[in-house]
Amino acid sequence: MSSQLEDFIKNNREQFDDAEPADELWHRIERRLPRQTYNERFTKKAFSFGFVLRVAAAVILIMGICFIGYLKLSNARVDLVAINPEYAQQQAHYATLVKNQRSELKAVTKADPQLYYEFNTEFTRMDSVYKRLKSELSTSPDREKVLRAMIQNLQIQTQVLSQQLNMVEQYNKMKSAQKNEIKNI
Repeated sequence: MSSQLEDFIKNNREQFDDAEPADELWHRIERRLPRQTYNERFTKKAFSFGFVLRVAAAVILIMGICFIGYLKLSNARVDLVAINPEYAQQQAHYATLVKNQRSELKAVTKADPQLYYEFNTEFTRMDSVYKRLKSELSTSPDREKVLRAMIQNLQIQTQVLSQQLNMVEQYNKMKSAQKNEIKNI
């Protein structure tokens, strides 16, 4: 049935196309539409008020996060010289001494990794205390006291590392003495 209808429309297409709607029809449609001025028709709102508020809130949030990050970074880098120049110098001296002794211990104990591991676990505990003190330094109201505690921690680390180095040295001397005895026998 639909093919018959399609055939009929195709055959009589010209009769359907000759009828156009009356001009009066278009005038009645225009009268029912709300009147707009030219400016209202062609100007669109670029952004809705809600959208602007959301963007402003996002910008404020991002700026707040950046500001807090900046404050944390600036607090993390505390000027030790400003707290106490003498303590700052001691801290730098002991920190360098610990670093040098640690690398020396690592080099000396290369032959015995188990010994280095045991020494390193003790050092790791002391170093974690030092790092905690260092992080507290930026927020503490008594920074000089925390700086003194950091220096004491570094002094203890230096003493422990010196003892460990002496133990390794004595151990190596005993080993070489035993080797010499075996060679002499």
